[in-house]
Amino acid sequence: MSGLDKRSAVGRANAELGTACFLDVETTGFSPRTDEVVELAMVLFEFSYNAGEITRVVDSYCGLREPNAPIHPGAMRVHGLSMDDLRGKQLDNSRVQSILSSSDLLIAHNSSFDKPFVCRLFKQAAHIPWACSCKDIRWHMYGYSSAKLQELIRAHNIRTIQTHRALDDVEDAIELLKRHSPSGHTFFAELLQTAQADGRITR
Repeated sequence: MSGLDKRSAVGRANAELGTACFLDVETTGFSPRTDEVVELAMVLFEFSYNAGEITRVVDSYCGLREPNAPIHPGAMRVHGLSMDDLRGKQLDNSRVQSILSSSDLLIAHNSSFDKPFVCRLFKQAAHIPWACSCKDIRWHMYGYSSAKLQELIRAHNIRTIQTHRALDDVEDAIELLKRHSPSGHTFFAELLQTAQADGRITR
């Protein structure tokens, strides 16, 4: 193979690959207007557009953040973080922005919750396509009684002890997306197809 042919082959291979960031936030409450992020976890991974498969993890980050707003008791019961845990903590903004800049797609489980919190802190996230691993996959059609992440993780024996901390949720969700649906394709392939079908991803 000539040098030109090799470069063309590399170009074709790279064109088949994309990068996505699965992220999750823990917050002081449930309103993106009045509540704040207290924990942000991000895992950047490479994937194949053609195969619809996650190929490798590229980078990951998880950070805590001291909020100005008090933590609602209901939120504290979910993630277990107190003001004492968060005092003096701040996100590494440059690290977060670097991962966002490397992402062709942002994914969250129930992105309608995570997206406004993240975009409020990092404006660039609003200009990246988003997908939702809760709503972009036909969980109920496949016989799952709930599309909640913890229920799906339990159904696939991914984690027996539920921590509901951001990085654990992200890592478990990625493992879930690697699994195959009854249709024979990965759940990630279905998510990707849904995002492409409604124009969020134009490739």
